[in-house]
Amino acid sequence: MTTAELRRYDRHIRLPEIGLEGQEKLKAARVLVAGCGGLGCPVLQYLAAAGVGTLGLLDFDTVDETNLQRQVLYATADVGRPKVEVAAEKLRTQNPFISVQPHLARITAANARTLLTDYDIVVDCSDNFATRYLLNDVCVLLGKPLVFGAIFKFEGQVTVFNYQGGPTYRCLFPEPPDESPNCSEIGVLGVLPGMVGTLQANEVIKLITGVGEVLRGRLLLLDALNLAFTTLSFQAVAANKVPLELVDNQFACETGSVPEVTADELKRRLEDKESLVLLDVREEHEYAIRNIGGRLIPLGQLAAAMPTLARDRPIVVHCASGRRSQQAVRLLQAQGFEQVASLRNGLADF
Repeated sequence: MTTAELRRYDRHIRLPEIGLEGQEKLKAARVLVAGCGGLGCPVLQYLAAAGVGTLGLLDFDTVDETNLQRQVLYATADVGRPKVEVAAEKLRTQNPFISVQPHLARITAANARTLLTDYDIVVDCSDNFATRYLLNDVCVLLGKPLVFGAIFKFEGQVTVFNYQGGPTYRCLFPEPPDESPNCSEIGVLGVLPGMVGTLQANEVIKLITGVGEVLRGRLLLLDALNLAFTTLSFQAVAANKVPLELVDNQFACETGSVPEVTADELKRRLEDKESLVLLDVREEHEYAIRNIGGRLIPLGQLAAAMPTLARDRPIVVHCASGRRSQQAVRLLQAQGFEQVASLRNGLADF
């Protein structure tokens, strides 16, 4: 460790529980953060500051204006750029002594092993069930601990799965939900991801250095409104085994095999004045901030409004990122609409 590194990490090294040996363990560690959004930002910032030697950044999304209220690595000038690229630049500036490896990709059953193999610890900062189950399963198969975090409105959860024979995600949640979760963008308290993400970073540092008691078999629940913490214990369940082969779980709210059009294709069709229905399924306040015209029907009101939609004209549905529009397309298809497609990546590409 260089003289400059010793100065930078002085306050860590002064802690008897960590010391020089612990700091060298941090430098040698390789950690993959899956998701560079609300949770991923504080996790990455604190692990970079702590001197984790290699940080992997896994995300396929771009920075959106609605991210800036809570995703503190990004600024207005970053809107439209891939999150992993922006985060990598800022983390390298924050700490030039670490290696930052961006992975601009969506994790799938086909690439999961390749993406995770070279890392010691995986941090789940994702925002959907399909990714959570896939990360869990590949971590179990590869024998890697998984530091889990989740947020919802004013509430958060943190635990560590698959550590020293402890429970996995499937021990706590054996099967994916039977019904599709509602993935319409909902409100979230801006500071909540910072609170939960910092707790996740704390667990990573404990795993690497061996200090303290890891949240193994314990689920920490955070209520930000009342600033209350609750810890629930849960056990490993031998019957809840992962599949022999990794699979991609799909939910109606997530990207999947529905008809799509690209931003360039839609622009061309609009310029050609094609007789299509442009349907915006965001909320009114989102539409007021930015819109590309068309008819506004928030996703929650779509079922009631279906009788007013023309069935003999193509319908292109869009939202902010493509998630709600994917769900809307499925709802319309289930009611017999045939000429319907989702705008790929929503307004992020338009």
